[in-house]
Amino acid sequence: MLGLGTLARKVFGTPNDRKVKSVRPLVAKINALEPEFTALSDDAIKAKTAELQKRVQEGGESLDAVLPEAFANCREAARRALGLRAFDVQLKGGIFLHQGNISEMKTGEGKTLMATFPAYLNALAGKGVHVVTVNDYLAKRDAEWMGKVYAALGMTCGVVYPYQGDTEKRAAYRCDITYATNNELGFDYLRDNMKMSIEDMAQRGHFFAIVDEVDSILIDEARTPLIISGPSQDRSDLYQKVDALIPLLRDEDYKIDEKTRTVTYTEDGNENIEKLLQENGLLPEGQSLYDPESTTLVHHVSQALKAHKLFHKDQQYIVRDGEVMLIDEFTGRMMRGRRLSEGLHQAIEAKEHVTIQPENVTLASVTFQNYFRLYEKLAGMTGTAQTEAEEFMEIYGLGVVEVPTNRPVARLDEHDQVYRTAKEKYEGIVRTIQGAHEKGQPILVGTTSIEKSELLSGMLTKAGIAHNVLNARLHEQEAKIVADAGRFGAVTIATNMAGRGTDIQLGGNVEMKVMEAIAADPHLHPDEVRARIEAEHAEEKAKVIAAGGLFVLGTERHESRRIDNQLRGRSGRQGDPGRSSFFLSLEDDLMRIFGSDRLDSVLSKLGMKEGEAIVHPWVNKSLERAQAKVEGRNFDIRKQLLKFDDVMNDQRKAIFGQRLDIMQSDDINDIAGDMRQQVVEDLVDFHMPPKTYSDQWDIPGLVTAVKEKLNLDLPIGDWANEEGVDQDVMRERIAERSEAAMAEKAAAFGADTMRNIEKQVLLQAIDSKWREHLLKLEHLRSVVGFRGYAQRDPLSEFKTEGFMLFESMLNSLRQEVTQKLSLIRPMTKEEQDAMMQQILAQQRAAQAAAPAAAPAPAAAPAAAAAPATAAAGAGVAVAEAAARSGFDPANRATWGNPSRNDPCPCGSGLRFKHCHGAND
Repeated sequence: MLGLGTLARKVFGTPNDRKVKSVRPLVAKINALEPEFTALSDDAIKAKTAELQKRVQEGGESLDAVLPEAFANCREAARRALGLRAFDVQLKGGIFLHQGNISEMKTGEGKTLMATFPAYLNALAGKGVHVVTVNDYLAKRDAEWMGKVYAALGMTCGVVYPYQGDTEKRAAYRCDITYATNNELGFDYLRDNMKMSIEDMAQRGHFFAIVDEVDSILIDEARTPLIISGPSQDRSDLYQKVDALIPLLRDEDYKIDEKTRTVTYTEDGNENIEKLLQENGLLPEGQSLYDPESTTLVHHVSQALKAHKLFHKDQQYIVRDGEVMLIDEFTGRMMRGRRLSEGLHQAIEAKEHVTIQPENVTLASVTFQNYFRLYEKLAGMTGTAQTEAEEFMEIYGLGVVEVPTNRPVARLDEHDQVYRTAKEKYEGIVRTIQGAHEKGQPILVGTTSIEKSELLSGMLTKAGIAHNVLNARLHEQEAKIVADAGRFGAVTIATNMAGRGTDIQLGGNVEMKVMEAIAADPHLHPDEVRARIEAEHAEEKAKVIAAGGLFVLGTERHESRRIDNQLRGRSGRQGDPGRSSFFLSLEDDLMRIFGSDRLDSVLSKLGMKEGEAIVHPWVNKSLERAQAKVEGRNFDIRKQLLKFDDVMNDQRKAIFGQRLDIMQSDDINDIAGDMRQQVVEDLVDFHMPPKTYSDQWDIPGLVTAVKEKLNLDLPIGDWANEEGVDQDVMRERIAERSEAAMAEKAAAFGADTMRNIEKQVLLQAIDSKWREHLLKLEHLRSVVGFRGYAQRDPLSEFKTEGFMLFESMLNSLRQEVTQKLSLIRPMTKEEQDAMMQQILAQQRAAQAAAPAAAPAPAAAPAAAAAPATAAAGAGVAVAEAAARSGFDPANRATWGNPSRNDPCPCGSGLRFKHCHGAND
């Protein structure tokens, strides 16, 4: 008998069915327009784009109103540029993306092409669209591949990648559609908010982003914030000395919790490590690890223990070219340039005896959750999102829509096979691979670590089975290995990265074969090569289909169901036949950690013989429950991280917004003036508290403070003795003198120079104070957890104290800016002469090092008339001093090679990079 829920779904359909049905009329409209757009010339297609842009940007038409025409135009352009006509299901997926949803589409259904439709439509608004990929290879590949479609539509397409030149990067962001990785987008956002001028900023806002492999980027990577850091003091010696002590510990000295991935010293362990530290002269006699002076040492011994007991070579990291490289636990890829924070990476480097890089201090940071929530509209696509639908909605406000496949899925998903031991499991895997391999069925074997992939590779070699191994060590050959994984008789072992971004096509990948053939012999005619290879491919594909299609074999369950589904989804693309099966043992991490005791007792009762496996739907359900528990716990960890980062995010937005306002403003005199006024008020309130008598005032203290903060020597003592002088009068008089002093400086420097000085001082002070503030918040975050023991909510405490620290930072910022601006003065003639001599000496040294340097072009004539004044520390020479030494401010050929940060020799008062060096 059917349950009520099942019966209701049969009658009314699921919510997902109703969403898919709702877009059918739009798809019908697009299809009805097809003959009209097929008749257009190539130029007419581009003209249609210009017309749609005008209607949206000038005519005020909504993107929804022009959607059918835009999609029809894009479909025709793609057909001409790539030879691919989008299926109706791709149009549906594109509509859901435009509506700000996640389109869940099975592997091989054409997500890359699908993304061009909403990207093109939203780019009509002229605000830029970002398409986000999981790695640089895919960003470049997709930008080049889909760039042909955008070019046919008359739109520009750019790609952003690491170590790209600033000019090229800015140009890429100014394209209509920009492809980039999530990491590079986040880092560019942080870098932009450390720049000193609007012209130097790369990104131009956050309008619409389409995130490919959205579950990987917004879920798996969301536990780790992006951090830009700078080096701090070198402590490599201490790391090495502490590292040498860890192998001396006994098993009872520490406790490992595999569920939470933590390791802690036991009480005996604390005593033992303390004794070892004292014996090795690292802990002074009479000092305990519990003393406040030992904080740094405690940090080092904790990180060293983690490095040894939680991080294992070839699992969490590999060592390549004397460098410790992290491996992404979800994709198995090397994370080049990514480092663990808080000294943990250094502890691993000490353990592996490689060069220890200096520890870093945070300059700027952001979580992926808060970066992607900057976009006005966000969308995503993946083959596996339903299991995390709740998190997508709660954190990002993204709905998940399952887009039906173009053809029904013909893959056979078998129940898991559970063995008692890992040895029996691997023997069973090799037997199964042998059986499938003998009939020529291609096999994709998924493992969870490099170590396990190499163990299995050794067993297959012993059994005489030819195979390919795809893991982080062979990252470069990824596309080629994956392209060949569907060929007749192919056996491919992949570490959690089965075919990311590259389809596994039965019989092999035609495009890859054509490229290889032409690369081997460039004299061959491309059309002839393609015709021959397509004929060979059709024959091979028929053999593979007869053998049962691609067989996906998982060697253990991952703690996330999505990763298992991703592996499974590599088989059965576009209605192809296929098969999937997972082989498990009670010694697997997931089974061992999450309740294999009951299963073990059941297997014992069944009296299973060695080498036998249990296959039952009950086992699958039990495992899925364990996986759902782990996913729930990981969601809670990410939610908690986000709650703490939200506190910092409000402050980050305030600071970054203030920086942007300052950079965009031509004149920030008002901001500097308001800061000065507030400093005056604070000084008077502190030394002459409200509602106090004159004999309670600290007038000598106020005189000193005004001299220190405002660089003013005022007769405050005389004023205080005058009749009727109170706090308001004192504030007014000090503020007036301060404003007058700054007005004199502005007149001496010239308005333009003064504006530039104020802007630079303010931006530098903001950056400096923000860095200090981030460090304080990090320290607060690390200790606030202990407040829970006192029955106080750590998050609430973090919010309260974080706000107090922010207020304190703003107060300190006002004082620093006011003090620096008050100390700035034009240089005297003697100082300018001395500075000029120093510059000339540097130039002579540079010319001696490069005697054949070509003469630079002459300076613009206007530079000669610039005022010969400058801020302290950034001096500019006067014309007479320059002339005496053969140096001419109006003739760039006499300047030598000034550094970008040197004052410009033309005498403008600006740095060289902001003046004559701006276009170098």
